[in-house]
Amino acid sequence: MKAFFEGIKTLFVDFLLVPLDLIRALELKSWFGANAINWIFMIICACAIVYWIKQLRIFDDAGTENQDTTAHSFLK
Repeated sequence: MKAFFEGIKTLFVDFLLVPLDLIRALELKSWFGANAINWIFMIICACAIVYWIKQLRIFDDAGTENQDTTAHSFLK
């Protein structure tokens, strides 16, 4: 049983978490380089929010969205 848990430790420490160790080492040299993935995710989220708001505006201008308070059966 001990070998099973040591195998799990080896999997995570030696293989799956190596990129995080590289990012941690990079932070000492360049803060912006280490946080580049965060900036990428923030840009993707900002683009998704802009797209979502544009789609909401399209449906709102077309008048196809049902804004009635009884639009769902559980609200009756």
